Amino acid sequence: MSAADRATTAPGAVVAPLEVEEYLTWLAAERGRAPSTLAAYRRDLRAYCGWLDQRGLALDAVTASDLQTYVAVLRAEGRAPASVARALVAVRSLHRFLADEGLVNGDPAAEVEPPRVPQGLPRALGEQEVGRLLAQPAGDGPAARRDRALLELLYGTGARISEAVGLDLGDVDLRARLVRLFGKGSKERIVPLGRMAAAALGDWLAEPGRPALAPERWARRGDADAVFLNRRGGRLTRQGAWGVVRRHALAAGLGDRLSPHVLRHSCATHMLDHGADVRAVQELLGHATITTTQIYTKVSTERLRSVYERAHPRARLRL
Repeated sequence: MSAADRATTAPGAVVAPLEVEEYLTWLAAERGRAPSTLAAYRRDLRAYCGWLDQRGLALDAVTASDLQTYVAVLRAEGRAPASVARALVAVRSLHRFLADEGLVNGDPAAEVEPPRVPQGLPRALGEQEVGRLLAQPAGDGPAARRDRALLELLYGTGARISEAVGLDLGDVDLRARLVRLFGKGSKERIVPLGRMAAAALGDWLAEPGRPALAPERWARRGDADAVFLNRRGGRLTRQGAWGVVRRHALAAGLGDRLSPHVLRHSCATHMLDHGADVRAVQELLGHATITTTQIYTKVSTERLRSVYERAHPRARLRL
């Protein structure tokens, strides 16, 4: 496809070519990628196609040298290493798909090594800080009940925010204290609910909690099954849930410790601190590989070292 064949919606706004849309459709249908993942891939690939347009390159004419140049351009723009790596993952995957489908001759990305991303440690709250956060939603109204249930669920199960807002009523078994979560790639896992989380969910699902926010007529299909509702009676969005976490974290004096996964990180770290097996934590969090979960063991080790150096008299001696 030539550069002239690519349409634009506005000056400088490149629409992904048909090959890219075909690839994204394949990711959704064959690989079960989440809508948020597809949106991120679409953004990265549109930027890539825009860059190709500027150079007058078609997808079937890209070389390994072109891809290395593209990586250098992203770095020169001041992108974070993780952002560059994510963009290259999308580009490499696209070219591999095109080659596998016989739409181009060869895969130029096969010769390009992905950039190394420095592995940072997840930021976890201390147990007392989590306690302050969970104590924030005050009152017995529907919004307070919902917020308590959401915060307890996120910390009690280590669920991602997207998994929590995706919960349907049929995914929660309060009697058995189990919840079914759908993670990345629509992978399903069953995780236990602690007593506090189960109690908070029970309060939210009973009067005057969720039923008080349920509208007489549901606006969208699927809202009637949603566990968490917004004040208008629709399914709570990821942005709305993050707003709940952020609002109560600020009220608890944790404004500088915020991240979308703060309670997930804290759940994993605290379980390992109290002796949980790393494999059990991997299954709870839904990590595809043990390597991801082992990041939290490093957090716990660093915390242990810090406590040791503060408390042990021989550790504090200076020679």
